[in-house]
Amino acid sequence: MGMSVTISAATKQDAEQIFRLQYLCFQSEAALYANYRIDPLVQTLDSVREEVAADCVFVARLGEEVVGSVRGRVTEDGAASIGKLCVHPRLQGHGIGARLLRAAESALVEERGAKRFRLHTGHRSEGNLRLYRRVGYQTVGTAEGTDGVPMIILEKPAETYATTA
Repeated sequence: MGMSVTISAATKQDAEQIFRLQYLCFQSEAALYANYRIDPLVQTLDSVREEVAADCVFVARLGEEVVGSVRGRVTEDGAASIGKLCVHPRLQGHGIGARLLRAAESALVEERGAKRFRLHTGHRSEGNLRLYRRVGYQTVGTAEGTDGVPMIILEKPAETYATTA
């Protein structure tokens, strides 16, 4: 019998596995944009540790291995900024990303008072856009990332988290 994937809050001990997983997962995004300096690939381990300590971070585990991760924090305007959602390539397409989003959304509303959710993804990232739209996000604008990649900004009201994903 195989193990099942569990979702839980990240601990400081998870930071290194999150860092390595993020580097692996965002290679395909970098290739899509021919830009290997995208933010997730140049983030430092210390910066990941700081996010795990301060932000709302969830991981997906298969046994002891971290196979997925997402981060969120509430910004000054009451919106929860969700980012760096990633799932190990061998496990993509099995609903783990949606489960991670649901866990982060729930905690951001219940523990941090988020009023809406906001995230962004590259304009060519069709798989990401399909997931986000399937769980209720709608395009609200565009921007250029600090790495030069054109981004699509998506949002949804916080009260919708319980019925999606």
